[in-house]
Amino acid sequence: MKKTKDYDSVAKTMKLKHKRLFIPVINDKFGKNYSLDTPVEVLSAEGYLTEDETGLDEKEIKERLTDFLVRIKGEVYLLEFQSYDDGSMAIRLAEYAFITARKNAIWRNGDAVLPLPHFAVIYIKRTPDTPKYTRIRFTLPDGQSMMYEAENIFLDVFSKEYIIEKRLYPYIPFYIARYEKELSKEGDVSQAEADLQYFRDELLKLHEQGELSDIEIKDLVGFVNTIITHITDGNRVEKRMVTIMGGVILETESERLIRIGRDEGISIGEKRGEKRGEEKGIASLIETCQELNLSFDATKQKLMSKFALKEKKAFEKMKKYWK
Repeated sequence: MKKTKDYDSVAKTMKLKHKRLFIPVINDKFGKNYSLDTPVEVLSAEGYLTEDETGLDEKEIKERLTDFLVRIKGEVYLLEFQSYDDGSMAIRLAEYAFITARKNAIWRNGDAVLPLPHFAVIYIKRTPDTPKYTRIRFTLPDGQSMMYEAENIFLDVFSKEYIIEKRLYPYIPFYIARYEKELSKEGDVSQAEADLQYFRDELLKLHEQGELSDIEIKDLVGFVNTIITHITDGNRVEKRMVTIMGGVILETESERLIRIGRDEGISIGEKRGEKRGEEKGIASLIETCQELNLSFDATKQKLMSKFALKEKKAFEKMKKYWK
């Protein structure tokens, strides 16, 4: 398997582009009930730094881009993705906690209240030695101590059905990591194939129902394939697995067909050519939607949205090309 940072890359990109998809994760872990349209404030990573040893036995300050620090309705949450045990993790969490507490401190009549954030460590993979809890013990000079702890999240205990039921979208790309041995050694991957097919079908349903946007489903599929190619490293099962999710780079059906229509029109360079290109795009969109088992009405809505058609015109095109 490649020695890359693809796990970190996927987690980082999800954090930057799709912060709302983390809301169900917070709901599931912390017993909240935020809706997906709840405003999420991503807190600045400036100051949230830790020390790592460099190869030169020197110290450098390094920011962890896979740490996800957000504020929702006044409460602060820290999620950290881990693909291995990290000895500096507890110290880093303490740094986050105190800097967050300092920024939200309440001072009243000589008493300082430092509110610590909710936190959770999400293990993409684990070993027999991976701890069940992450604990930070604060000790005072007089011997008093306080335990700051959270039960770790292990993705390999989540079923695919639970992930979809609870809409735990950020877990989907990493689900395939439980089959790392079979995929990297070209073993029996039948169960991995079945699970990928399940996720593909369910994501398409959620997209059709409007729960996932075009860019969200496109990126989720792309993230899954990034992890697959990281594990398989070009071996014989890679193409089979990637194909299930729709290709290495999956355009949503609407994006692909708009491009087809535009490209043909541009290549012809005339208004007539643009019309032909658009017509081909419409026909191809309808065909692709049928291949993906989208309903007649859902396909018509896509035509209206992507090609700016009135309902009557879209219905005429559906009658013409729907098979």
